[in-house]
Amino acid sequence: MTVLVDAAIWPFEGRKWAHLVSDTSFEELHVFAERLGIPRRAFQGDHYDVPTEYRERAIDLGAQPVASRELVRRLRAAGLRRARSATELHTSA
Repeated sequence: MTVLVDAAIWPFEGRKWAHLVSDTSFEELHVFAERLGIPRRAFQGDHYDVPTEYRERAIDLGAQPVASRELVRRLRAAGLRRARSATELHTSA
């Protein structure tokens, strides 16, 4: 099992958020997220966004803390990185 979590540096609604991914399978990620109490509806296509307190719990449960670039590199290498749609690219500009 390799669940990865990056640093909680992404601000949203007054909190800092991290990304939780698996470099093995989405099923592994969903099972891990369920253990954290994160609902499946929070899945973002290839990751879950988790606030700082969930990140700490994830590490306690065995998630490997990694830098954001390492997280993305390993997600891509596993073939699990979701490509952003044209709509997402346009609305984020």
